Amino acid sequence: MRNDEIAAVIEQVATLVRTHYLFPEVGAAVADRLIAAGSDGRYDDLTEPEQLAERMTADLQIGNDDKHLRLIYHVDELFEEDADPVAEEAAWVRRVELNAAGMARAERLAGNVGVLEIRPTLFDPKYAAAAAAGAMAMLWATDALLLDLRGCRGGSPDMVALVCSYLFEDEPVHLNDLVTPSAGTVRQYWTVPQLVGPRFGGTKPIWVLTSSSTTFSAAEELTYNLQQRGRAVVVGERTRGGAHPREGFTVHPHLEASVPIARAVNPMSGTNWEGVGISPDLEVPADEAFAVAYGRALDHVVGLQAGPGRREVTEEARAALADLQIAPTS
Repeated sequence: MRNDEIAAVIEQVATLVRTHYLFPEVGAAVADRLIAAGSDGRYDDLTEPEQLAERMTADLQIGNDDKHLRLIYHVDELFEEDADPVAEEAAWVRRVELNAAGMARAERLAGNVGVLEIRPTLFDPKYAAAAAAGAMAMLWATDALLLDLRGCRGGSPDMVALVCSYLFEDEPVHLNDLVTPSAGTVRQYWTVPQLVGPRFGGTKPIWVLTSSSTTFSAAEELTYNLQQRGRAVVVGERTRGGAHPREGFTVHPHLEASVPIARAVNPMSGTNWEGVGISPDLEVPADEAFAVAYGRALDHVVGLQAGPGRREVTEEARAALADLQIAPTS
């Protein structure tokens, strides 16, 4: 990168942070610090956009540790604001398609335990609602559910609300609020009373699997919503701690300024997970979370009251527990 390019990026990022950051005083201080760093030549030795993204991100997060406040490097060129919207939409749809709309795995495991793995992101319902409905159509009748978010980096709060809707009854549940200080607005998120396809429901047990390296942002909201409502047991590692929804701004063909513009407020806790992450109910290494949660789910299945068709499922569950080398408690 040329020095004039770097200077232009610094100026744009500083202006965006000063204008849009959810805490105005912090945004002004960060912007002033970036301008001063540029004047002092902190970025003059850099030659590649990726280097600038790494160094400026470190500077943006000084004193606030806001992981959503960053400069993101993209290998592929970004669409400019005046780019062809049809081409941009087609590229986005293709990305959704190549990632199964985020529904990476939906499977009935031995013992009638369901697993739903969502990665790499919770895509907007505009693109992913049908895939979510298809996944739940496969899993709704399972006796327990493993919701694997260990590879989910974030995404759409609307998709969080849609997924949650399948995991409660049809009575609306208040999940989360997003407060945007610059606009003076509060947007509430509730479960959806009417869905495509059947619900898993609000009584059968759920275990949410988390990773300290990846589970972030909207994936954390999904985890937090379920944990705060007592709807799920969180198994794995403390999450990364990003509760400030962000907006992205193109400041260079390969650089995106990510600026938090709002904060989450959970109606149960009155707060969020920003900077601290979500503490698991069962803390184990991420690569062990599946086995631990599956064992708990199988133990639940073994303990269910006998009924029509349950003998085979119970035997399946006992065999699966034996494979995990876990003795059932029921």
